[in-house]
Amino acid sequence: MPDGADGGVPHATGPGAGPTHSLRHPAQPYDDRTKPVPHTTQPGEDEAPAVHDTSAPPDEEFPEFPAVAVIGMAGRFPGADDLDAFWENLAAGRESVRPVTDEEFLAAGGDPRDLDDPSLIRLASVVEGIDRFDSGFFGYSPAEAAVVDPQQRLLLETAYHALEDAGCLGGDRTGEAFGVYAGAGDSRYYPAHVYPRFAGQPGSVALVHAATANSLGTLATRLSYELGLTGPSVSLQTACSTALVAVHTACQDLLDHRCDTALAAAVSLNPSAVLGYRHVPDGPFSPDGHCRAFAADAAGTSSGDGVGAVVLKRLEDALADGDRVRAVIRGSAVNNDGRRKVGFSAPSAAGQTEVILAAQAQAEVDAGTIGLIEAHGTATKLGDPIEVSALTEAFRHSTRRTGFCALGSVKTNIGHLGAAAGIAGLIKAVLALEHRQIPPSLHFDRPNPLIDFDASPFRVPTALEEWPAPGH
Repeated sequence: MPDGADGGVPHATGPGAGPTHSLRHPAQPYDDRTKPVPHTTQPGEDEAPAVHDTSAPPDEEFPEFPAVAVIGMAGRFPGADDLDAFWENLAAGRESVRPVTDEEFLAAGGDPRDLDDPSLIRLASVVEGIDRFDSGFFGYSPAEAAVVDPQQRLLLETAYHALEDAGCLGGDRTGEAFGVYAGAGDSRYYPAHVYPRFAGQPGSVALVHAATANSLGTLATRLSYELGLTGPSVSLQTACSTALVAVHTACQDLLDHRCDTALAAAVSLNPSAVLGYRHVPDGPFSPDGHCRAFAADAAGTSSGDGVGAVVLKRLEDALADGDRVRAVIRGSAVNNDGRRKVGFSAPSAAGQTEVILAAQAQAEVDAGTIGLIEAHGTATKLGDPIEVSALTEAFRHSTRRTGFCALGSVKTNIGHLGAAAGIAGLIKAVLALEHRQIPPSLHFDRPNPLIDFDASPFRVPTALEEWPAPGH
């Protein structure tokens, strides 16, 4: 589930719908004097507000077209408690997949007999402190908070920080249609830590409360309730395309004036991640926990944890309100492969090409001006060549150039975040635009022999690069 930058297209594949988005760097001058002052109180003792320069240099004028501004972001990813740390890791080419010690493994309930099992990959890419939650800040008792899935708890804190970054905290927002579009992975907390208390017992109010506190159906509603947001509130799940489908849905509702501002967010947390996983030869998971996207020795991906949120507003409204515009989403699209593939979870080149072209058409973007594609890039021998083939076919509708567009995958840094994979890639793309730098994609020494990079528009950056000058 990719994300693109500077006109780059993110897309997501797999059993769910596949979205693509085209981003541009904000170039319109604006005055930040009317920007609301952010609320200074925040959840979590170890969490600090992101403080950024809200000025932007004048550049070219935006043409008049429907577009959506990214006006706030927040996230927690492996090895990064905030987005400043996330960018530092990306720019430095750091991998956040780490070994799991014997002590950690056993403390998490691992079987001592598995310590010497060569097929068990004891590496993890985790968000630290998922057991911690500032319950008092949100009015929960410790007992109430303990029942709620950590995915919902951390997403609530992250959504609060995203609103703070956007200057959307404080004041009465009941008169504003503020939409929430959120997704998550299946709860692993509920079956392992909550339901066993009620197994074999008659139904009860306590069981209903516990089930509600862990249901995907209440994810967006919890955010709307706790943050006082009164627009559409939609929980969704489309496998690993969840996050980008949430962003696409939010953009469509903004452009259709179903809401005035929107929060799009996704989370995926595995409380048992330090137990590792068993490697199966020729399966989707890496034999050593590392993701080598587009490389000759690519052998699969590994799972990771993460949570991220973006605040969106129609571009013309963001400019009129003096919001800080961090990036502009010019177009997005969603489709499905149907039966045009060899299996349910396999990718389809035709489906990917079509959805990329649809997003570019809506954005009115010439592929020759795209500087970065943040790709799905799961490092599978089948998936990577199909993805590059689909991207190349889409690009060839408007350019014959070769090797000009960087191709990256954040999975090489943090693993595959499942439902939150797309929000990690989107945030990476926005940060790259803001810093005007292209981060390296890790573990790439030789290209996958099934990918003809020399004849394609793409190259895989292996070191931090300055963003190309005009034209991108």
